[in-house]
Amino acid sequence: MAGRADSTVLAGARVVLPTGTVENGRVIVEGTRIAGAAAEGAPTVDLSGHWVVPGFVDMHNHGGGGASFTSGTVDEVLTGIRTHREHGTTTLVASTVTGEMDFLAHRAGVLSELVEQGDLAGIHFEGPFISPCRKGAHSEELLRHPDPAEVRKLMDAARGTAKMFTLATELPGGIDSVRLLAEHGVIAAIGHTDATYEQTVEAIDAGATVATHLFNAMPPLAHREPGPIAALLEDERITVELINDGTHLHPAALELAYHHAGAHRVALITDAMDAAGFGDGLYQLGPLAVEVKDGVARLVEGNSIAGSTLTLDTAFHRAVTIDRIPVGDVVQSISANPARLLGVYDRVGSLEPGKDADLVVLDEDFAVKGVMRRGAWIKEPLIG
Repeated sequence: MAGRADSTVLAGARVVLPTGTVENGRVIVEGTRIAGAAAEGAPTVDLSGHWVVPGFVDMHNHGGGGASFTSGTVDEVLTGIRTHREHGTTTLVASTVTGEMDFLAHRAGVLSELVEQGDLAGIHFEGPFISPCRKGAHSEELLRHPDPAEVRKLMDAARGTAKMFTLATELPGGIDSVRLLAEHGVIAAIGHTDATYEQTVEAIDAGATVATHLFNAMPPLAHREPGPIAALLEDERITVELINDGTHLHPAALELAYHHAGAHRVALITDAMDAAGFGDGLYQLGPLAVEVKDGVARLVEGNSIAGSTLTLDTAFHRAVTIDRIPVGDVVQSISANPARLLGVYDRVGSLEPGKDADLVVLDEDFAVKGVMRRGAWIKEPLIG
């Protein structure tokens, strides 16, 4: 692994900027940041025939590399972070799963230290404030109503690093919890919900801004009971998470979301668990046993999908090559949109002077060839 390049010019690639794609473009790296001009004599890396895109931003991720963010040690969490970085994710939020409140508060303390030292971008609490009707891979006996006092307890335990809570907002305390989160600048995400269309609209009006893995763990779209999917897709205030692994969503569902919400309202996520970037086998997701077979994670008891083994480079590749989504739209969904939601777009999410030098080098087939984070190569491109 190479160290930081104090001054480097990445030249000759298709560079995806917020304003569009620049053919034969260049990105200038000075120290840890992107610069507007190169120092005299700065070395040049020829990336002809490649793409340079912003580093990926994953706002919903439970682990990877055989390591769990939900229960692992600090060293194990760092292993998971490194695994996702090698696949292009330079900014990552650690997601929890349902557990006892005291355990989740302790977990928040562990993860907040990694946020404070810059390894994570924040914490996402997925559970325990979700519906038993749409629990997915969460332990039903540990589920709770979203009591604002308990939501506040976890916020306090996270010491200002909580970025998002997934809530079944139709449950008692749900709307008040949304208002509490909105008042404190924390994302209220609607997910693992059995809400009606009308209940979902009420939650959006109260301040919810994200749909947790749209289509999954919520009632399906129906013509007389449109449910949460219709409400979440139609409202410009909502960003919809999508898991583009070929298992969670049919390509037509992904196309529907992009067509109806638009690329500016989509956030591609992994919802990854320990097996991402690691392999098949038996794992734990919180208190529940998971078997990963042929890259698909399911609960041993009940067979529900239990997160994914996805990395964002695969989501990017599928979106461009299978779903035929324009590269600029995919970049918006996988970098800029989640960065804005997390409040870090001033530093990451696009290739602009003054921002962190976080970027991914892709070949013509959209395979990752290089990853840079804060001016240091995580994975150095072998060109020529």
